[in-house]
Amino acid sequence: MADFEVLIIGAGPGGYVAAIKAAQHGKKVAVIEKENLGGVCLNWGCIPTKALLKSAEILDGMKHAKDYGLKAENVSADYAAVIKRSRDVAGGMSKGIDFLLKKNKVTILLGTAAFVDAHTLAVTKADGSVQNVTADNVIIASGHKPRTFPHLPVDGKQVVNYRHMLAATEQPKSMLAIGAGAIGMEFSYFLSTLGTQVTVVEVLDQVLPVEDAEIAKVVEREFTKRGVVIKLATKVVKLELKPSSVIVHLEKNGTAETVEVEKVLVAVGFLANTEQLGLEKAGVKLDERGFIQVDGDQQTSVQGIYAIGDVAGKQLLAHKASFEGEAAVAHICGHSQQVNYAQIPGCTYCQPQVASVGVSEKKAKESGRPIKIGKFQFLASGKAKAIGHPEGLVKLIFDAEYMQLIGAHIVGYDATEMLAELSVALRLETTAEELMTTIHAHPTLSEAVMEAAADALGVCVHQ
Repeated sequence: MADFEVLIIGAGPGGYVAAIKAAQHGKKVAVIEKENLGGVCLNWGCIPTKALLKSAEILDGMKHAKDYGLKAENVSADYAAVIKRSRDVAGGMSKGIDFLLKKNKVTILLGTAAFVDAHTLAVTKADGSVQNVTADNVIIASGHKPRTFPHLPVDGKQVVNYRHMLAATEQPKSMLAIGAGAIGMEFSYFLSTLGTQVTVVEVLDQVLPVEDAEIAKVVEREFTKRGVVIKLATKVVKLELKPSSVIVHLEKNGTAETVEVEKVLVAVGFLANTEQLGLEKAGVKLDERGFIQVDGDQQTSVQGIYAIGDVAGKQLLAHKASFEGEAAVAHICGHSQQVNYAQIPGCTYCQPQVASVGVSEKKAKESGRPIKIGKFQFLASGKAKAIGHPEGLVKLIFDAEYMQLIGAHIVGYDATEMLAELSVALRLETTAEELMTTIHAHPTLSEAVMEAAADALGVCVHQ
């Protein structure tokens, strides 16, 4: 008999959810984790960055206290204390995962994992000792690592990645972010709000390249108002390190320029964390991008071995990993619970926030599908005006024939909290009329959803 029925490599949001679900199905389960329970998301990603962003948001509000008839003078940030709070939040959450795993009788094996064969893994512990464990089923949830390029050498001091930023206790006077995706934009908002002079460089022609272009334009405009310098369609040619600064060599349309900053944040994407796993000994295949190949049930090219989360590609998002973990466990237990990737929501937590689900306007048009679009500007929202955040809009995309919702995009204050309604609507194939005739409480930001649906039908009365 194998030591475990289900053995999971990695205790991130995919791994720990899979472990708990498998245990709740009566399986004998173990999880192997090399560092911190909760993985990158909880310890070095989603959770600690949101703590930082909340500190920035509160500081921003205090700086604008006069706009609300209030007085808050000489407000400033204690950067080290802000970072400490972020680390404390992450640490507390990690302890919570430890409690949940033990509560569900999941065995925790601390160390790095490598396949010996398809059903045996060698776990190397911190002291160098090796323990071999066997399993009927293995779920690989080893996550990602930051993408690097030879001309962007990360030294952890002057040229850093997101993890270095989360641990640094000294605020840089100036920073250039390479990449205008979620990480680049979130750290740019955080640092610029605390007083750092920030430049963002993106090789593509819009910030937040995976988002709807109109939505991204709002973010670009609001960042520019804050004093963030944004350079689009621009390449970073090389980094020149000086004793106390970095000279960044840029190129756009054949024209060269340089920017000198104290720190450079490299935020240019991720690679699958597979190098040390010994996948070849198990016979597990990778795709052309280096992610593990899986089928609709998350099973790899080898029966009984599954892959979930960032290591399995597609959207590199924590909630996607959790649902894939459930899908893998369901298949192990004899069921099918496949993930619908067309309905995975995405969020960016800078201010204004961005939230989306389904197709963008560009993708819908590229498919040749006739569409109807409804929009509602927060400038016309009583609640948005009352809270002092009239920037942004709700943009809904409907199939023109049936007026069924196929895409939803929000940019504005608390956009990420507003998205759930539209995720449900998308899943239930809701129509514009059904959204319009659902009574929304007044005054709320979510009324903008109702109004955008009405706009698609040509009957919006508030703008």
